[in-house]
This record gives sequence, C-alpha cells and structure tokens, in this order.
Amino acid sequence: MELLIVSGYSGSGKSIVLDTLEDCGYYCVDNLPVSLLEGFINHIMAAENKSYSRTAIGVDARNPSESLLGFSDSLKAIKSKGIDCEVLFLQAEESVLFKRYSETRRKHPLSSASVSLPEALKIEKKLLKTVLRHASVVIDTSRTHIYQLRELIKKQIKKKDRRYLSIQFQSFAYKHGIPLDADFVFDARCLANPYWEPELRTYSGRDEPVIDFLKKTESAQALLHDICFFLDQWLPRFEIDNRSYLTIAVGCTGGQHRSVYLVESLVSHFKEKAFNVIIRHRELH
Repeated sequence: MELLIVSGYSGSGKSIVLDTLEDCGYYCVDNLPVSLLEGFINHIMAAENKSYSRTAIGVDARNPSESLLGFSDSLKAIKSKGIDCEVLFLQAEESVLFKRYSETRRKHPLSSASVSLPEALKIEKKLLKTVLRHASVVIDTSRTHIYQLRELIKKQIKKKDRRYLSIQFQSFAYKHGIPLDADFVFDARCLANPYWEPELRTYSGRDEPVIDFLKKTESAQALLHDICFFLDQWLPRFEIDNRSYLTIAVGCTGGQHRSVYLVESLVSHFKEKAFNVIIRHRELH
C-alpha cells in the first residue's frame, strides 16, 4: 500500500492537489483527524481492496491542536506497518496567502470575529509545524497557478512510480524572492549578464544566442562545473538516505538568462544519471 499525506497552509492549493491525485487513481480523504489516522489505515489494510492501494489523506489545521501534536507518533505507527508513506506539504508566502483570501473573499478556517486573517495565518503556521517537519516533499505555490500545480503533481507521481530520487531544477529571479521549497540555492548573479547586451536582451537562457554567450564566458562554465561536481558528490548520499525529492534552485537578477541557462545545463547533465529530473523556470511562464 502507498500512502500520501497531503498537508499545508489554507489557500496554498491542498484541494487542487487532492483533486489531481483523485484523477490519477488515488483514493482520497480530506481533513481526516490525525487521531483517526492509524485506525483508518488498519481498516483499509484489513479490507484488502485494490482501490485503497494508493491512498491520499488531507491533514490540515482544522484538526484540534492536541491531535496535531500526536502526528509524529501516528506517522511512526503507520510506517511500522511497512506502509510506503510520504508527507507532501504545500506552502506559500504569507503575503500571497493573504492576497488570495482577499481576492476570493473566502473565510480562513481559523479566522473568526476575534481572530483576524493575519493572526489566523500565524496560528496555522504554528499548528502545522510538526507536520512540516516530517515532509519529504515541500512545494511552494507562491508563484504557481492551478495548471502548473496540477502538472507538477502529475510529474511527481510519474517519477515516483520509477522509484528513484526525483530532482527538480528551478530557475528564479532574486527580485521576486528565493523559492521557499528549495533544498539547495545557487547564486548566478556574479556572472556576466546577457541582459546588458542589447542584442541578447529579448532572448532567454534557452535560446541559442544566450547559450553561445554563456558558453564562451569562463566564469559561467566554472560555476556550472562546480555545481555539477558538488551535486555529483552529494545527491547519491540523499538517495541512500531514502530521500525521494529534492529541489535545486539557481537564481539570477531577473530569472531570464543566467539562471535559466544553468538550469537547462544541469538538467542535461543529470538526465544521463539514475535520477528523475523535473525542470521549472519560475519566471518564464
């Protein structure tokens, strides 16, 4: 049996993820109390029903606080039964969550007449701290729309079926913030910027003129070599440690040229190895 626990902050996209998992054949249960997790697993294991072979359970801050405190024990008990269990956690910047609630006019589940939205967001973050600590996959949806999130989940499921370490290489712009879900962050702002070459400004790091420019830039090749060397040394260690997902982020000022080129180059390098590779250019929608 394969169990995926989906958690995260309200407004970060948990419902979208559960809907996508259901479309992909998962048996999904939303907002199951943590205190009932072990009992529910015992029930579906006894049922021996193939429809439960892939199950996804939504766990969020609507749980009582004392119930969430017992999440670690519940998770340990489930894994002791030999179940392949992972925790997927969705998060987003507080300003983004606040904006989403303001635009949709939805009520945060923890807000009330005496608890404002900003206060509810802070309470929720504190309540889910234990769940986040056990997450094997963390996805930041601050700059991800619904279709991108669906596609990312589908890719993750496809890669997971192959039972290898999945690596997401992501380019980003520092001016829009560092991705919250990044495990490793590399800074490419020290490299010569193609943006200041008038004939290259309209291109991206996926276009030949920019690729040729950076291939001829000694510092760009040196940085690429050093990142590859570092990851070649350490990624196998994470695989041995049973990590299933890592996000490697490369940033530059605008997220259009240097970081995109480096991410594309890293993907080419690691596709030849025994890893599942996912690519995302956050600023190239």
